[in-house]
Amino acid sequence: MIAKLAIVVLALFSSAPPSAADAQSFPSRPIRVVIPWPAGGITDVITRAVGQHIAETTAQAVVVDNRSGAGGTLGAAIVAKGAADGHTLLFHDVASHCISASLYSKLPYDALQDFAPIAMVAGSPMVLIANPALKVRTLPQLVELAKSKPGQLIYASSGVGAITHLAPVRLLRMTGMQMQHVPFKGSIASAASVISGETAVSFSTIPASLGHAKTGRLVLLAVSFPKRSAQIPDVPTIAETVGEYDLGLYTGAWAPRGTPRAVISRVSAEILRALVQSKVKEVLTAVSAVPGSMSPQEYGAYLAKEVKVWGEIVKAENLTM
Repeated sequence: MIAKLAIVVLALFSSAPPSAADAQSFPSRPIRVVIPWPAGGITDVITRAVGQHIAETTAQAVVVDNRSGAGGTLGAAIVAKGAADGHTLLFHDVASHCISASLYSKLPYDALQDFAPIAMVAGSPMVLIANPALKVRTLPQLVELAKSKPGQLIYASSGVGAITHLAPVRLLRMTGMQMQHVPFKGSIASAASVISGETAVSFSTIPASLGHAKTGRLVLLAVSFPKRSAQIPDVPTIAETVGEYDLGLYTGAWAPRGTPRAVISRVSAEILRALVQSKVKEVLTAVSAVPGSMSPQEYGAYLAKEVKVWGEIVKAENLTM
């Protein structure tokens, strides 16, 4: 009986909620941050700026590991199988992570259950670009033109299942437009197709499209965030035309499932502190990004909603990878 009682007591202690001691001893070694995209993209740039701050404040190296492939699922799988101690983190595009949950018929992880949400780090809006030959200067004009030529206009994307593919689908469903989709290998190629007139419209980033807009090679129709961008304040939002539309290149942070809550809170706090530092703010401004402010709990609720919404779109489009 005594032996059984001792086992029960040990079990209770081993399953007790993590204490502040977990956060105080963290990090005890270099932090590995997996980015499931190539170096140089918006998620990569934002992550490196935030990681540098964390390295300075914790006196531990932050090692960025770019593991691109399979639409971001290759790198995500590495973190899902990582040690749940906060020393292996995932910084990923939120929409891509949520889309993958339904797009891929088989994944080595569950997009919600196998990760602990940490923070919405920052977000950069996309901008809907058009070829000047269309002679449309606003989203309402595009909607009118597309409805007068159902199925004749072509929109480009950076690939099947990418946010630049499904964000237009979401817009088409909200406006009643009908367009054809042509995927390209990457965002540079899709934007080039709009500039050349091969396709009519596409979603791009503000930094990548602003120079072409100034020279008249592109028209900026609308931005995808609910608020106008400070970099292009004269360009309306999509939401001003269709109501609730809030999409963009959101960078989020996750840890493996089972990571102590105190460690999650510590990392979340470090990220939020990084976002108000002048060096990090300069980086965010350069990529037209705004800092996040969600708690881990709010971020988790947001992810669950996005997985559901994107799942409905993927199913309606009958898409699988």
